[in-house]
Amino acid sequence: MKILLIMDPGIPVPPVLYGGHERLVYLFANEYTRLGHQVTLLAGPDSHCNGTTVTYGINDLNRSKKQRNNEMLFVWKYLQKNLKNFELIHNFGRLIYLLPVLNSSVKKIMTYGRPVSKKGIYIFNLLPNKNLIFTACSNYCVGTGNIAGQWHTVYNTIDFSEYTLKDTFDNNAPLIFLGRLDKIKGVHTAIEVAKATNHKLLIAGNISHTPDNYNYYKTEIEPLIDNEQIIYLGPLNDVQKNIYLQQAKALLFPIEWDEPFGIVMIEAMACGTPVIGFKRGSVPEVIEDGTTGFIVTNKDEMIEKVSLLNNISRKACRQISESRFNLAKVAQQYLSL
Repeated sequence: MKILLIMDPGIPVPPVLYGGHERLVYLFANEYTRLGHQVTLLAGPDSHCNGTTVTYGINDLNRSKKQRNNEMLFVWKYLQKNLKNFELIHNFGRLIYLLPVLNSSVKKIMTYGRPVSKKGIYIFNLLPNKNLIFTACSNYCVGTGNIAGQWHTVYNTIDFSEYTLKDTFDNNAPLIFLGRLDKIKGVHTAIEVAKATNHKLLIAGNISHTPDNYNYYKTEIEPLIDNEQIIYLGPLNDVQKNIYLQQAKALLFPIEWDEPFGIVMIEAMACGTPVIGFKRGSVPEVIEDGTTGFIVTNKDEMIEKVSLLNNISRKACRQISESRFNLAKVAQQYLSL
C-alpha cells in the first residue's frame, strides 16, 4: 500500500528532545515501511524516515498565523498534485489539511493526540466525505470529539527496544518527574511528595516560555531545586530517558489537567518503573492499578502509595505495557482500520 503520513511543522520528525506526536509519526513511518508499504512523510524541516520524506514550513512552535496558512496551502497543493500516488493518507496534522481530498475515494485516517475541537468535527462531517476515519489516543480523548463521524481508540506506542528493563531497585532510589514543566503537569506536587517521603526527586523536562508557566517555574519550582534532594536534569533525549527512568523507584504523574495519553507513563513502564498517577484523563486507561503502578486522587494518596512500591513487579510493568502498547500491535490497528 502507498501511504502518506502528514505531520505539522514546528518540531522535526523524529524530535531531538520534546515532541511526543513527532516521535509517533516517525515510528509509524518506519513500521509501515518495514511491513513493505511505500511510505511518504510530509513534515517540517530536518525530518527523515526510512521511506521518502518531503519537508515544508518552518520548525517554530510560535510561528505566525500567516506562516501556518502558507503551510496549509502547501499541503493542499501537494495533495491535489499527488493524490493519485496514495491509497491511504494518515494525518497527524491539522484536520483542515484534508479539505481538498475529503470527498475523494482515498482512505483517510485523522489521528488526534490532544483534546479535539468539536466545531471542526461537526463542520467536516456536514461536508460530503468518503472513507474518513477519526482516531484518538485514548477513550478519554475520543470522548472529546466523538460527536459525528466514525471514531476509534488507538493507543500511543513507543519502541520498546530502546528501553531497558531494570527489574530491581534500591530502597534509596530516587523518584522521577519527566515532562514539560508547566503547572498543569504538577511538578510542584511531585516535589512535595518527594519531601514528605524523604526521597530524592529527579526532575526532567523543558521549561516552558509562555509567560504564566515561565513565572510558575521561576517562582514555585526553581527556588526548591537544591541539586541534592530536588535535582533538575534539564530536557532529556531518548538515551538519557532510558538511563534515568531505569534508576527511579517510580514515575510521579500528578497532573492537574485531563492528559490525553501521557507517553512518559509507558516509557517508564518499559524500564520496569511503576507510575503513580492522578485519576484524570487517560490515566485509568494506561495504569493498571496495583500492577503497573497506582491510580490516586490526591497528593496524600500519592504519598501513601510510595511506601507500597515494593509490591509492584517491575518485570510485570514491562511485560504488561509491552503487550498493550507495542509498536507492531498499534501500527496494525491503524492498518486494519
